[in-house]
Amino acid sequence: MTAVAVNNIVKTYGKKKEVAALYDISFEVPQGELFGVIGPDGAGKTSLFRILTTLLLADSGSATVDGFDVVKDYKAIRKRVGYMPGKFSLYPDLSVEENLNFFATIFNTSIEENYELIKDIYIQIEPFKKRKAGKLSGGMKQKLALSCALIHRPSVLFLDEPTTGVDAVSRKEFWEMLKGLKQQGITILVSTPYMDEAGLCDRVALVQNGKILSINTPQGVVQEFPYPLWAIRSDKMLALQREAAKLSSVQDIYPFGEYHHVVLKKGSTAAQLEEFIQAHQVDNAEMKTATPDIEDCFIALMKPSIDTATDSLNENASK
Repeated sequence: MTAVAVNNIVKTYGKKKEVAALYDISFEVPQGELFGVIGPDGAGKTSLFRILTTLLLADSGSATVDGFDVVKDYKAIRKRVGYMPGKFSLYPDLSVEENLNFFATIFNTSIEENYELIKDIYIQIEPFKKRKAGKLSGGMKQKLALSCALIHRPSVLFLDEPTTGVDAVSRKEFWEMLKGLKQQGITILVSTPYMDEAGLCDRVALVQNGKILSINTPQGVVQEFPYPLWAIRSDKMLALQREAAKLSSVQDIYPFGEYHHVVLKKGSTAAQLEEFIQAHQVDNAEMKTATPDIEDCFIALMKPSIDTATDSLNENASK
């Protein structure tokens, strides 16, 4: 069964609709899937989630959640979905317990009725249930917001950049909680700018400038990377990047941790790059093969005009 279906959604902003937030977006999410919408700030993630949760109208196109149209059946959808916006939106002057009771009351339920669903999350903040929400740490606010979004037992959960601004430990804990919710049959759509979180999803949509670049499993996205990839470094990283970029076999080069990742043009060998590195031994230059990840694929997809080989990556966007 399809939990979320998006068909040719377009959304623009401005008096003359000159700013395109979403451009002809289409995809489907089956029931029970953990689906990631991955992209940088301004990619259109929040606009998409607000449309799917009936908080914003699209200019054109259609979408359904659990079979209900986001325009005609907005009341039914609001009863069935949970939504956690990117910005903390609970009442800061109410306590943890008061916030949770408030949202439970809105949906004609109670904490006790659905406690088993939120138990693993709520027990982490229950010791602070009398503390005002505005006084919580970032990780605790995150857990409270998720508890409030789940208190009415939604069938589809939308999480808009839920881990932005929280520490690494809280990020890890949060994704562990999502795995537990998925096991209970809840369909989860989560947006994030963090490429490393893409690998934690069942499938991902890579989004940039309001367009879907690719939809696939994380492994599928990586397997489609069509270029030879190498990692290089030296004592003079900036000069190394500037000079390596001039090589005719180099398609792209960018910082990647302690190294620069070098993308060679399709069909090129590493011979020219090896000669270049050998000539820079005085700067302790070194090179090694690199395994592409989601970030490498995203960068390649953003530059389709450089090499026609990128077309093979783009084919999945239409699937």
